[in-house]
Amino acid sequence: MNNKEIRLNKYVATNFGVSRREADNLIEAGRVYINGKKAEIGVRAHENDTITIDGRNIIEQEPIYLAFHKPVGYVCSRKQQGNAATLYDLLPKKYQTLKTVGRLDKDSSGLILLTNDGDFAFQMTHPKFAKQKQYSVELDRELEPLHQQMIADFGIQLPDGKSQMGLSRVGESRKKWDVTISEGRNRQIRRTFDALGYKVIKLHRYKFGPYELSGLAEGDFVEVKKAN
Repeated sequence: MNNKEIRLNKYVATNFGVSRREADNLIEAGRVYINGKKAEIGVRAHENDTITIDGRNIIEQEPIYLAFHKPVGYVCSRKQQGNAATLYDLLPKKYQTLKTVGRLDKDSSGLILLTNDGDFAFQMTHPKFAKQKQYSVELDRELEPLHQQMIADFGIQLPDGKSQMGLSRVGESRKKWDVTISEGRNRQIRRTFDALGYKVIKLHRYKFGPYELSGLAEGDFVEVKKAN
């Protein structure tokens, strides 16, 4: 903590990989202790304090922010799902404990962020922060102008709510589109087009908030700075 005091929930979020809201829930549940005493909401921690969760020490660590180019065929889970490999198979051991910031499904490629900073992950994924994500999408057939208008101007009703996306045609073909969304619901882009009878045959994320792939090759990664 560099000889400075810090709010306990921020310290827990940064070093335990949860959001500040989740850190507050841990404190309220009586699971966080400072120097052997049960912590309370709003307290501050100091450099020499011993902070534990469920009896285990929290070790202060430098926050890490990683940009990774996920290839098709890999899942974002630490555990293998069926025969699909996990993206953690492509990362060195020092990054194995990082958590993904949102997800891409197995059949999608592109930019994935990983971090040990739970507060950062929360701010990048919670709908109230409206972080824009941009994708290159290819459909199995040309998108009809009426369907383009429905998606972009009115939204498509899905079982978990309305899905509205920005669409920009790529070239002359109406099969290839740049898609912009500020949500992160499960398979939202695929389900939106599927509701209108289209199949997404390629989905690639190239931008997430202020972060871009910027020429990063498939399977490669780079540490990045936390964006303000």
